This record gives sequence, C-alpha cells and structure tokens, in this order.
Amino acid sequence: MAEETRYLVLDSRIIADVEDAKLTLGEVSKHPENPLFTEDKPWEPRYDNVYPDVIYDEDEKIYKCWYNPFVVDARVTSTPPERRHPDLIKYNDVKPTDREIGLCYAVSTDGIHWEKPELGLAEFEGGTSNNIVTRRRGVAGIYKDDRDPDPARRYKMFFSASRGAFVAFAPDGLHWDELIPVPGHEGGNRPSALWSPHLGKYVVITRRNSDLGRRQVTQTESCDFVTWRRERSIMEGPTAQLQTHDMIVFPTCGVYIGLVGVMTFPEEDSDRGVKQHAELAWSPDTVTWHRIQEGTPFIGHSPAEHERFGETPYDWGTIFAVAPIFHDDEVRIYYGAGDWHFFEWRNGYLALATLRLDGWAGYAPISPQSTAVITTELLDFDGETLGVTADVDDGGSVQVEVEDAANARLAASQPITDTVTDGKVEWKTDESLGSLSGKWARLRFRLQKAKLYGFQIR
Repeated sequence: MAEETRYLVLDSRIIADVEDAKLTLGEVSKHPENPLFTEDKPWEPRYDNVYPDVIYDEDEKIYKCWYNPFVVDARVTSTPPERRHPDLIKYNDVKPTDREIGLCYAVSTDGIHWEKPELGLAEFEGGTSNNIVTRRRGVAGIYKDDRDPDPARRYKMFFSASRGAFVAFAPDGLHWDELIPVPGHEGGNRPSALWSPHLGKYVVITRRNSDLGRRQVTQTESCDFVTWRRERSIMEGPTAQLQTHDMIVFPTCGVYIGLVGVMTFPEEDSDRGVKQHAELAWSPDTVTWHRIQEGTPFIGHSPAEHERFGETPYDWGTIFAVAPIFHDDEVRIYYGAGDWHFFEWRNGYLALATLRLDGWAGYAPISPQSTAVITTELLDFDGETLGVTADVDDGGSVQVEVEDAANARLAASQPITDTVTDGKVEWKTDESLGSLSGKWARLRFRLQKAKLYGFQIR
C-alpha cells in the first residue's frame, strides 16, 4: 500500500478558516444484537461499571475482552432477587457491604458472540472452573504491546487499587507476574494505557478526586512502563453536577481521541438519578484537550418507553467506552453498559457501537441551503494524490481546490457526489499534485449537503 498522511478536520491546528460551517459529532450505530453478554455466572454478582478492554488479536484472529466485575458483592448476594428494587431498598443501604473486584476474560471469533472460557487460574468458592484471571482487588487496564521485543512483556497491566497503583506483565494476557508498585500514585480508577508516538512514551489515563471532591481525569508517562512521572490533572467537569468520570484515549490520524465518561447529577449534593454517557474530545499530545460539542453525548443512552426500573434498555443508565478496534470497513467501539442509575441496583452488560471510518466529527453547512467552505493551513505535500472521507446527501457535493502559498490556484476537482471513504479526488483537467511533492500548499473544500471528516495525501 502506498504511504499516506491522514488528517481529521476536527484537528484545529490544520484549519485556517471556516465559512458557513459547523463542526458536529459523528454518528454511532448500536449493534442490533446488543447486549452481547451479561452477569450470568456465580462469580459475576454485579458488573457495576464493567470497565472492559477489548482487542482484536491479529496473530490469533480472535477478539479478546478483559473486564472488571465485582466477583464478591455481599449487597447483591445477601438480597433476594425480588428485593433488588430501588422502591424497596436502596443498593447503597444494604448491609453487609463486602465487595471485591476481579479481572475476568472472554473471547469471540466474530466480536458478537462471546464465550467465557474455564481458565483454571483463580479460585472461587473452592474451585477454579471459571474465567477469572486474577483476584487482586482493584481495576486493571490491559494493553497488548506489539512494539516490545520481549515476549514476556507482550501484555501490560496498569492496576489501580485503594492501596495504590501497580504494573504487571504477561506473555499471553492471562498468566501475570507479580505486581510492581508505582510510587507516588494514588491508584485512581479505570486506567487506560497506550503508546504515544508523539511523546515516544507509554501513557496511562486514569482518575483522582480534586480538593473539591470532584472527579478529575489524570495523565502519567513512562519510558519503560515501570517508572512513571507524577500524575497530573488534564480534565475536570465544569460543575459538581457534570463530572468527568473517566476517559479512554487512543491515537489516530496524527491526533489523540478521548472518549470522555461524563457523570450527570440531577440534584446538587445527591446521588439520586445519576447517569453516565460518553462524549468526544481530541488532543495533540494527551495533555491538552479540546471538547467537541461539550454536553452532547457521542455515545448516548437508548431511550425508554417507560422510565421505570426493570423496563429500561441495557444502556439507559450508564456507558463506559473502550478504546476502539479499527477494521477496514468500520470502527468498533465496545462499551460497558448499565440499565439503571449509577448508584442503584442495575444489570451490567457488554455492548457494541460502530462508526464509519474516521467519522469522529466533521464539518457540515450550517443549513441545507448554504455552502460551507473549509480552508486548511499550508500543508507539506508529501504525495501525488488526494483522498477525501465525507458523507454526501442526495443533491450534495464536495469540491476541492488546491492553492499555493501565494494563493494561486493550482488545481480544482470534479465534484464528489457520493458518500466516500478515502475517495480519490479526480481533477478537472490533467492537473496533478505530483509537482507539489515536497512543497507547501493549502486545500479549500466546498461542501453542499455534505459532511467532511478528513482527507489523505498519498
């Protein structure tokens, strides 16, 4: 495949001017077979926030899911099923309160139908015929690192617990070595690990509480996944009633995308009616973040015909996103889901949303009658052809012009009248971008009844 440089138009660093256009979120589609699996084992009394990590293992051609349920929850097991109802007793009022988080594992050949294999690794009620990987009393974030030359460190774990933060390594994601303490870290919650090509370091995004008691998203860095700099706050909700609970971060197209878990508190100083959805943000460096349509869900709750306990959809109450899996024809975003309010009785699930390629956010005309014009900054052209990713409605089009640094027009495209992904731009004459290779030029996109997500220089 020819080399290419990919750009997302949500990256404000490459956009010089915007006329009659607005940047809006892309649209996810929830899979018709949702939910994919639920709490159906004796060692899964409550998923709570699920906190899954899902990958597609190219080597083994299989989907793998690690998730963090409560393997012990005395509130659930001591309460008869018919009594688990918010009108009868509040979940947080139940005694005893013993709880223990474990790490479990599931696999799938298609990413839709999942199996929970008997691993024989951890004891539960006298036996090991279960899919529990570890019972280390904390939340684990799992990362498969194909860059590391040491096969014993292929899988990496950042582990958050009340007693602090730790790391561990495994050759297969199942047989983990001993925990290594990370000094100076509070432990936080919901760790998300990645390799940052921009920093040349590992990054972990997690969470802590501020002096005001609000949840903050934090970032820390490491060259070796063992020694970590002190965590720093990178995001906090604007009020105590809109809190940033967690954020999943991943690199794509020269930026970092964040799927922000936002907790909404309807009542001040009250845990009643709390829900969580996922919003979108982007960053050039994993530290400075820009929210896109803040307050608008990127992955929102499925509506309920009757908002009564026991009658709401699987993700009506809570959503906890996972770093996506990029396939040739779609982006898969798995997420943990709950069917009722955050701090109440609820059932937990794994669910799936899909997205068109590069479709995180795009520019569209402010009205159906207007023509949007998006002009880029001067770009270093390191290729000979241009591709475009856009949605085009009936009667709409995308047209592209190329200008040099002196604003002289070098090429103009034929109109693109169909929805395209990496669609090759055809020029009106024999014009080519080959003469621009190694030079600086800007692009001007004219959109009618269309939404532009990104472009590629090959």
